[in-house]
Amino acid sequence: CGFILMVGGLGIRSLAMITAGSNFAHIIEDDKRPEHQLVQHGIYRVLRHPAYFGFFWFSVGTQVLLLNPICVAAYAWASWKFFNERIPFEEALLLEFFPQSYPAYRRRTVIGIPFIDASGA
Repeated sequence: CGFILMVGGLGIRSLAMITAGSNFAHIIEDDKRPEHQLVQHGIYRVLRHPAYFGFFWFSVGTQVLLLNPICVAAYAWASWKFFNERIPFEEALLLEFFPQSYPAYRRRTVIGIPFIDASGA
């Protein structure tokens, strides 16, 4: 189960980065570049933040694989806390960058990380 979470998470994260191409950055951009596009195809058709989704499940999967229940909880909490702060911040920027298309995109996609709801961003 842990191996599947790791490989699946890493695969989804990698696919997200490849699909987004130049629209992907490890650091959230505060300003919209002229060439910046809202990616809505491929894995982004279903998942709104697939790189975050993949990393979350990869990190939890490492500890499931190691059969370390204390660290499963710790990794899940630390990863969740990080993404629960980061995703709403990024969502607010994306709403500002793409006011016409992002609200509809947000309604038809999911984040996929438990208990993270950025709908109020």
